[in-house]
Amino acid sequence: KWAMIAAKTMTGFATSVIGCGCEAGVERELSPEDTPDGRPGVAVLIFAMDIKGLKAVVPLRIGQCVLTSPTSACYAGMEGGDVVSIGKALRYFGDGWQIAKNVDGRRIWRVPVMEGEFVCDHESGTVSGVGGGNILILGTSRGEALAAAEVAVEAMQKVEGCILPFPGGIVRSGSKVGSKYKGMFASSNNAYCPTLRAQTETKLPPEVASVQEIVIDGVSFDAVSACTKAGIEALVALGRDKGVVAIDAGNYGG
Repeated sequence: KWAMIAAKTMTGFATSVIGCGCEAGVERELSPEDTPDGRPGVAVLIFAMDIKGLKAVVPLRIGQCVLTSPTSACYAGMEGGDVVSIGKALRYFGDGWQIAKNVDGRRIWRVPVMEGEFVCDHESGTVSGVGGGNILILGTSRGEALAAAEVAVEAMQKVEGCILPFPGGIVRSGSKVGSKYKGMFASSNNAYCPTLRAQTETKLPPEVASVQEIVIDGVSFDAVSACTKAGIEALVALGRDKGVVAIDAGNYGG
């Protein structure tokens, strides 16, 4: 329970790098056999545009959301690549009472807190992932498009190495690059807005009344590909009888 609370808090307000500084989400639940301390766990993934961005957001999120969460520890799930700080940055909260230990070759910090101890790895490795994979679900009504998206999300969340960072895995406000307003990096994707069909160049068939988008971030191209496939197969299985007219994708300059 508390591992999931910590994970969900840590990955909150992280739908898009455009406005949140990172994209984050729960990847999967872990059994006690899969965690360093033999307790149930939750794996999370955090994505940023570059290593500088990761180094800024990761210690802040862990410090505010895992260090503070009752019973929760924080361990690195990746090795290699550039490193980001965990205990290396958070140990100072111990005000000199913190203790470093070497356990099976990894450096662990024990930081005293009122509950007892906060235990965490010194740092985490990173990988170059893939952000912003997406599919668009074109439906005959708002209800049917959303129901179809929920079915796709359920299938896609079973693929390891990926997250769907938007609320419930779905984003209703898919965007295009740029805007007529200065300083706006992204704006409403008018070509896919049903209410603008008569006022702008549209990409929607006449029977489409609503579009939902699913954005995918993954640790590799293959992971994003597998996640995309799972979603498409789930939507195809639903078919037109459930209001799915077409499956599309956003194109952001290649």
